[in-house]
Amino acid sequence: MAKDRQGPDDPKGLIAEAYRIDGITEDECRSIFLDWALSLPGEPTAAIERLLDGRPEHPMTKVLRAGLAAPERTGRRGGRTARIP
Repeated sequence: MAKDRQGPDDPKGLIAEAYRIDGITEDECRSIFLDWALSLPGEPTAAIERLLDGRPEHPMTKVLRAGLAAPERTGRRGGRTARIP
């Protein structure tokens, strides 16, 4: 998919616009990515794969690749066993 057009994977054109912004930072790309991901009706993994651009040095490409990575497991966070001596 061309980055200069909206499509089913980027209906608001957020990802495409991020690629067009000169000097955009990785933090700004993360913010755009979060807005984009929350606007999707389902799981974004397949859409991310289709949106990946051929510019590995661009901050949005780095953010999209990070979005494909599995989240780190934090382990058990409390529960009854943690409260009972």
